[in-house]
Amino acid sequence: MLQDKNEQRTSISDLGEFGLIKHITKYFKIHNESTEKGVGDDAAVLNFENKQILVTTDLLIEGVHFDLSYVPLKHLGYKAVMVNLSDVYAMNGNATQITVSIAISNRFPLEAMEELYAGIQSACASYQVDLVGGDTTSSTTGLLLSITAIGEANAEDIVYRNGAKVDDLLVVSGDLGASYLGLQVLEREKEVFKVNPNSQPDLENYTYLVERQLKPEARKDIVELLKQLEVKPTSMIDISDGLSSEIIHLCKASEVGCNLYEEKIPLDPQMISACEEFEINSTMVALSGGEDYELLFTISQKDFLTIKGNTHLTVIGHMTDKNAGMNLVTRANQHVPLTAQGWNSFDKE
Repeated sequence: MLQDKNEQRTSISDLGEFGLIKHITKYFKIHNESTEKGVGDDAAVLNFENKQILVTTDLLIEGVHFDLSYVPLKHLGYKAVMVNLSDVYAMNGNATQITVSIAISNRFPLEAMEELYAGIQSACASYQVDLVGGDTTSSTTGLLLSITAIGEANAEDIVYRNGAKVDDLLVVSGDLGASYLGLQVLEREKEVFKVNPNSQPDLENYTYLVERQLKPEARKDIVELLKQLEVKPTSMIDISDGLSSEIIHLCKASEVGCNLYEEKIPLDPQMISACEEFEINSTMVALSGGEDYELLFTISQKDFLTIKGNTHLTVIGHMTDKNAGMNLVTRANQHVPLTAQGWNSFDKE
C-alpha cells in the first residue's frame, strides 16, 4: 500500500534511473556459483557449465493482476518472485537467478520502491536466488512488474507436461482453494472500507487464507523431497490457474484422460469454513480458484508406496485412456467432464 501522507516521500526523479537501481539493489547478495556477474554492468554473466538452462517470465499489471488497496508492496514483490520460481520448480529444476523490470508512475515515491524491493530481496534470500539485472522506466498507468526467472537442471532430471502415461497416479502437493478464498475475503473488506473508511478489517479468522493469497510459497521443498525419495514425476505443472485447467494441460500434452476423485482433493479446514460462509462450493473453488502455486504431477504406480503417507502429498486420481476423457468423479460416483474455468486475464469480466 502507498505511504501515509505524513510519511517521508522521496521523488524517484531525484535519483534518476541508475541511481534508483543502485539504491534498491544494494542489499542483494550473490548465492550461486553460476552467477559470475550480477547487477552493475551492461549484462549479467552466468556460467552453468553442463546444465540445462530453464527460463520463465511473468508480467504483473496493476488493476489486472493485483490491487494495491489491499496488497502491500512488500508482499507484491515477494509474490511476484514466487510466481516465477514456481514455474522453474514445476520443471523439476533449481531456480538460481531472476531479473526484475518495473514501470512506475510518479505517484510512487522512493519509499514505495524500497518496500517492493524489500519483498523481492526477502524472496531471493529465502530461496537462494540472485538478482542479476532488469530495467526501470516510467509509466502513465500505475505499476507494471515483470520478472524473469532462470534455473538449471540436469537434462535427465527435467520433467515436462507431456510424459504422463495411462494408469499413472495424479498427485498434488499441499491443499487447494485457500488463495481464492483469501482474495474473496480481501475484496469483501475492501467493499466494507469503501462504505465506512473508519472500519478496520477483521481478518483474524482468515489468516491462512489471506497469507495464501498475499504471500504464497513456491514448492521448492517438494522438488527436494522427490529427489530424496528418488521419485521422478512422469509429468508436472504448477497450479496457477486452477486445478481443472492444469489437469487439462497435462492430459492434452500427454494425450491421456484422467479420473480426478472429488473426495481426495485436499482442502484446509479454514477454506471449507469460508466456503460455507460465502455460500460457494468448496470443490468448485479447488477446481477453478487458482493461485495456489502447488505442484501437480503424475508418477508411476510403482512409486506409490514410496510417497504413501507423506503429509505433503495427496494422490487425487489417475490417468486413463484418452478416449475415456477428463473427468471429475464425484462423491456420488458420477463422472463429470472437467472444464477449464480458471482465471483468464483476457476475460472481459
